[in-house]
Amino acid sequence: MIKYIAYCRKSTDEKDKQIMSIEQQMEELKAFAQRENLEISQFLTEAETAKVPGRPIFNSLITLIEKGLINGIISWHPDRLARNSIDGGKIIYLVDTGKLQALKFPSFWFENTPQGKFMLSIAFGQSKYYVDNLSENVKRGLYFKLRRGDWPSYAPLGYKNDRNTRSVMIEPRSARLVKEAFKNFASGEFSSMKDIRDLFFKNEITRRNGKPLHFNQIREMLQRTFYYGLMTYRGETYEGKHRPLITKKLFDEVQKVLEKKYNRKPQKHDFAFTGFIKCKECDSFFTAEKHKKFYPKTRGEVWYTYYRCVKKKGVCSQPYLPESELEKQLRDLIGSVSLSEVLANKLLAMAEKDGEKEKQFAVGELQKLSFSLTEIEKKLDKLLESYLEEIVDTESYQRKKDELLQIKKLLQEEIEEIKTKGSSWLEPLKEFIKEAADAAKIARAKNNCKDLAIFAKKVGSNYFLNDKRLEFSLSEASAALAVRAGAASAYPSDLLLCRGQELNLHGQSPLRPQRSLSTSSSTSAC
Repeated sequence: MIKYIAYCRKSTDEKDKQIMSIEQQMEELKAFAQRENLEISQFLTEAETAKVPGRPIFNSLITLIEKGLINGIISWHPDRLARNSIDGGKIIYLVDTGKLQALKFPSFWFENTPQGKFMLSIAFGQSKYYVDNLSENVKRGLYFKLRRGDWPSYAPLGYKNDRNTRSVMIEPRSARLVKEAFKNFASGEFSSMKDIRDLFFKNEITRRNGKPLHFNQIREMLQRTFYYGLMTYRGETYEGKHRPLITKKLFDEVQKVLEKKYNRKPQKHDFAFTGFIKCKECDSFFTAEKHKKFYPKTRGEVWYTYYRCVKKKGVCSQPYLPESELEKQLRDLIGSVSLSEVLANKLLAMAEKDGEKEKQFAVGELQKLSFSLTEIEKKLDKLLESYLEEIVDTESYQRKKDELLQIKKLLQEEIEEIKTKGSSWLEPLKEFIKEAADAAKIARAKNNCKDLAIFAKKVGSNYFLNDKRLEFSLSEASAALAVRAGAASAYPSDLLLCRGQELNLHGQSPLRPQRSLSTSSSTSAC
């Protein structure tokens, strides 16, 4: 007597909406068994794809047959049993060995004869072909969308999927936070990914379970080229039609910050002035330590912070420095590159007027950039031809394509910037003037050591301590302010030598490459 077991399956990723649910299959099999006078001992149901082997319920079914506990299967169709060659082969082999004596399907004819087994193998082959062909069609559709500039998957944070256009569009609330995260992380205002996580959590951007975003999610966001317009999918880069949230320049700045922070050991204390000041004698970084001092008269304890050379490169004679003295020198530095609010407003007005004139001369620069852009597009076309003719292998093609698309994106951003703003010097100059106006406030404020460190990195570089004296290289723009005694009284026309390409806002000053400030004792407010 044949003992039948009924097997019902519907894949969770099934594309065909016409395939019956498990409940419908069970009802059909019950009716079929009643018509054919077959007795079903039990039902096995499974919600798994059959395109790969390893289904647990199906494997238990095979085990029951191999042990001789059952010898017949009822299922809706052979494709419910297998859509891969391994599982299909197991069924046919069990029929060959006689352990599986009967297979019954309401929608497929089978008899345990050579012809029946041949037809069953064809049915399994057709099921596998369906899966393979479906997978190929899905891949073809994905790559077609990518080449067209559309993102084929879930929209990243800051965007949302538009069902009508089947593309992605900006989601204003989260997009604003993504922009803020990139900008503040690049500037140093956010010192860690925890600051970004807290920003999102405060604005109710969380995981599905309501918990804050994971640090891996934040790092992935900061490294995603999608945000400046390039889509990376399975190692290949494509140009996106979506509107970028940030510029390529800002993205590159964030990558530099990530690279510096990536291998840093976690610190017990968060000191404001570590990470950018080196020892003049041995070129090692200065670190900070907290020390406790006991006062017998008051029986009180006070903690003080001291900075010292880490001496990683050998013996060093540089003395330690109290944080209060280092803070005083940095306040003097920032105060020396400040502008009064009245003067800053005058400079901004002059810059705007000069910028209007500059727009008239931007045509030539636009032509040069447009020519460079055309050349890059020609190189991309030639690269594609070489790849199609199998002159270039896939790995080299993807690497070179990514490199050319990065350059193309930068050129497009420069062209757009000149079209909208006239020339690339105006916005950095206006930003510099506004920051110089804020410098006096930062220098006078209390308990703002973090702000002092951030601003010091903006106006200078190559910070060294030598015999408790701070030495540094100012940017050319900052040097134009600091070279005068009392920068707030500087004459506007002198400072507008900042105009155009005559001023490098981020480079070192050729007139005054290094500057040092003498120390003076002060109580630290940080």
